[in-house]
Amino acid sequence: MSDRRGSALKIILQLMCQLLWVVGIVVGLSGLYLLMKYTQNRLFFSDSYITLPAICTFASAVVLVVSAFVGSWLSLRDSMCLQGWFVFLLVLVFCLESTASALAYFHSTNLDSEIAPLSGVFQKYTGSSQDSNSRAVDAAQEELQCCGVHDYKDWLETSWYNRSGRHSVPHSCCNSTFSSCNGTVDQPWELYAQGCQVKLEISIRFVLNFIIWGFPLVFLVEVALFLAVAQLMRDHPLMAYQIMDKN
Repeated sequence: MSDRRGSALKIILQLMCQLLWVVGIVVGLSGLYLLMKYTQNRLFFSDSYITLPAICTFASAVVLVVSAFVGSWLSLRDSMCLQGWFVFLLVLVFCLESTASALAYFHSTNLDSEIAPLSGVFQKYTGSSQDSNSRAVDAAQEELQCCGVHDYKDWLETSWYNRSGRHSVPHSCCNSTFSSCNGTVDQPWELYAQGCQVKLEISIRFVLNFIIWGFPLVFLVEVALFLAVAQLMRDHPLMAYQIMDKN
């Protein structure tokens, strides 16, 4: 292989590894975001299996960063050992990303059943700051800017509303643009219009779709890296065999 061709391949490999750093960080943030969403709203989920795509995504991000480091090192020196490790890491990333994408697709299609306990948590609302269900409901309504499961009318059927006798919903339902809102149902325009189930589904489905569509991006980068490394391996065979002369 000519020096010019070898230098060009190594420059391409270095640039692709820099892209790999960026992809690894983005993929890791998506997995971390899903884990944070689950931690904040874990009472609303039927089980913890929805964290599996996040765990696989975060693990693939770690391997991506390690792969970028190995690839950058490989672009600076010729080493068959580094080439082997680099290819192994890329294959491992492919397995983790494909698994994360498949799991994310499965959970995105079953998201309605995943957050089925949402209605039960709202029914257990007591308004007490010492109650974990109440804190979770208030935090969700404030963060997601929602009110009730489907809308504010869901609160009219809760035991807390019937016991309180105040004809108002929790203050966490108040739209932040109305400073005078006190949660009364006589002024519904001052409350958040959408329910928490829709808002929670939108936020979770967004990150799941991000994980799903992140897989093709990682795959394309890996294909380019595989081609570059394959070219290096072809031009630098593992061992040059020669026929020994008996004399």
